[in-house]
Amino acid sequence: MSILVDSHCHLNFPGVSEHLDNILDAMSRNGVGYALCVSVNLPDFPQVLDLAVRYPHIFASVGVHPDYADTEEPTIDTLVSLANHAKVVAIGETGLDYFRTKGNAEWQRTRFRNHIRAAREIEKPLIIHMREASADTLRILQEEKASEVGGVMHCFTESWEVAQRTLDLNFYISFSGIVTFKNAASVREIAKKVPLDRLLVETDSPYLAPTPHRGTTNQPAFVRHVAETIADLRGLTLPQVADITTNNFFSFINSHKRL
Repeated sequence: MSILVDSHCHLNFPGVSEHLDNILDAMSRNGVGYALCVSVNLPDFPQVLDLAVRYPHIFASVGVHPDYADTEEPTIDTLVSLANHAKVVAIGETGLDYFRTKGNAEWQRTRFRNHIRAAREIEKPLIIHMREASADTLRILQEEKASEVGGVMHCFTESWEVAQRTLDLNFYISFSGIVTFKNAASVREIAKKVPLDRLLVETDSPYLAPTPHRGTTNQPAFVRHVAETIADLRGLTLPQVADITTNNFFSFINSHKRL
C-alpha cells in the first residue's frame, strides 16, 4: 500500500491538539503514514518535540515564524542546540511575510538569516514561509548560501518564475489544500510543471482545509485530497503521487529512513 506524508502541519495548535487520538487514527485510515509537525516559536517548541518523541511517525522542526514579532528571538546557537535532537529534521518555519508587517521589516530579515546560518551549521534543511516577499526571500537565500542545505518552499502560491528560481536553489516545492480550490488556477498550473522529484504535499493544518472540507479544521488525513488533485492534474494515479512525494520527503530530510 502506498503511503502519504503530510510534510507540514501544526499538531500542537488549538483545534487539533485536543483531538489528537482521533486525528492520528484518521491519518492511518487515509494512508497518511508520516507527518512533520512544524515549529512557529520557541516557547511552544517543547510541545512540538514532545509529539515527535511520543510518536515514531511524527517528525519535528524548530524555528520562529516571521509573523511572530513579539516573541523570544532565536539565536543561531539556540536553533542549533534545539535542532540537535534526532527527531528534529529541519529548521523553520522561517522566511519573510510582508503581508502583515507594517513599517521596517529588517528584524524579519535578520531572523531569517539566523535560521539559514543555523541550518548550514547543523546541516539540516529549511522550511520557508514566503508571502508578498518573494524578491527579498530569494535574494537572502542566495546571499546566505541556503542551497548548501536546501529545503522546502511550503504552501507555494507564487509564480512559475519564482518556482524556477526556488528549484535552482535546491529546494522542494510543497502544495497545500489551496491547489484543490477552483479559484486557484495559477497554483494548479504550477503544480502541473514542478518536476516530480521536487514535489511535496502538505495540509498546513489546522488551516487551509482542502475541497471537499473547506471551512472545517484541517488535519493531516486531508493531505490525501491534495495528492488526489495533483494526480488528476498530472495524469497520474494516487499511489504514484503518494510514492513520489513520500520518497521526496525522505530525501528532503535526507538522513532519516522510513520506520
